[in-house]
Amino acid sequence: MIIKKYKVNSMNEAITRIKYELGSEAVIISQRKIRKKGILGFFSKKILEVTAAVDNKKREDNMNYGIKTIKKIVNDGMKNNLLDVDGKDTKAENIDLEQNSTRTNSLYENSIVEKNNDDLIKEVQQMKGMLNKIMSNPYGNVGKSELQLKLENSDLNQNVTKKILSSINIMEDDRKDEEKLKEVVQNMIKVDNKELSNAVVLIGPTGVGKTTTIAKLAGRLALIEKKKIGLITIDTYRIGAVEQLRTYADIMNIPFKVVFTIKDMEKTVQNMKDCDAILIDTTGRNSKNKMQISELRAFIDKIKTDNIHLVISCTTKNRDIDAIINGYSQLNYNDIIITKLDETCTYGSILNILQSAKKPISFVTTGQNVPEDIKTMSSEELTKLVLGEDIIC
Repeated sequence: MIIKKYKVNSMNEAITRIKYELGSEAVIISQRKIRKKGILGFFSKKILEVTAAVDNKKREDNMNYGIKTIKKIVNDGMKNNLLDVDGKDTKAENIDLEQNSTRTNSLYENSIVEKNNDDLIKEVQQMKGMLNKIMSNPYGNVGKSELQLKLENSDLNQNVTKKILSSINIMEDDRKDEEKLKEVVQNMIKVDNKELSNAVVLIGPTGVGKTTTIAKLAGRLALIEKKKIGLITIDTYRIGAVEQLRTYADIMNIPFKVVFTIKDMEKTVQNMKDCDAILIDTTGRNSKNKMQISELRAFIDKIKTDNIHLVISCTTKNRDIDAIINGYSQLNYNDIIITKLDETCTYGSILNILQSAKKPISFVTTGQNVPEDIKTMSSEELTKLVLGEDIIC
């Protein structure tokens, strides 16, 4: 077990250093705010002390076992054939000394033996190269190309990584792999920049920031684009959700309604028909709970719109992305909004989400400020984020 403490200014900085020094298997044990030691430290701003650990004993045991196994194979091969690494055939020399007078092998047979010895020498040298690679790559990266490692370090899942590498392999032009990579990733990212109009519904699991996102959209449309906007919420379950959105509506001076029943939904939308766009906030639902999703669908069916956006956080674990995408698929969403880009250091989940959903991305959010921290991004800009060539904040 390796345990290290990091004194940093932010959690993002800590995560970056931990991944770089301890690897992706490291876990954060604790975090606390401290002041620097000494008299001057008493008056300084507090910094963050993060303790992380990684258990590499099992990995090292496996690596050592593999090295010992390969060494045994090499030694056995050298012992049976009496060859050293440089290819000196001591067995042949002994035979020449002891049986020189009785040698009956033809020249053709000797050439076969020499050829076999040469092949064995090459195999031994290849094994030596493999041993060197294993020793220089303790985290199991032997045999992986630089492109594959780059994609894995960007938090792209295995399926997306394989798809990208396969696309690059069938490209027959003479460009560098990095140029091919950018082209492939950019072609996989579809962006929808259509104008928001009529009823616009935001759906998604709890905690992804739907309410804040809808407030940002309202501010963008009402304050910047000078459109007439209406706000509706059916999120009456979460404490404070209604008041939060009502406060935003009062600040921006836009009409706001709360819908409690399915019966009231159609009527409320009809009363706001003179608005350029009606933004509708929904209750966060567990994507695995079919009953909750069906209840939400009943509300959406009354709205009669095909302008539905699935909101999902950039910090969502890869193993949860497919479950969320599949769970909400029965609501027939058209676009994806990805939130919380400011809360992560790697952006591979953007491509993971888009590839799983097979839908275009409409907006991203990059902070808590309303309305400025929401934007549209081009496929080129998103590609730079995914490949680690750019960063948010």
